[in-house]
Amino acid sequence: MEGKSQTHTPLSFAVNIKPLFRAIDIQHMKPHQVPLDSYAYMSDATDNHANAQGVFDQLSSQSMPPGGPFWTTAQLALFTSWMDGGYQP
Repeated sequence: MEGKSQTHTPLSFAVNIKPLFRAIDIQHMKPHQVPLDSYAYMSDATDNHANAQGVFDQLSSQSMPPGGPFWTTAQLALFTSWMDGGYQP
């Protein structure tokens, strides 16, 4: 409806982001100290959220997951929206 403002619920790591990572991806990255399924790691504000940004950079450059399947534009946009929305749990 025109004239009505829409309120958007911020994206949630648990609901919207964590499920995007396959179990094999999570297991592959754990030995590299990159716990993809850890909200604490992914939302760490130390060094300007470098962990989430680093994961995003690897995903968007198709360096991760090794050999694919690579994330779609929609998945990358969802991850970006989660970051832009304040890294909600």
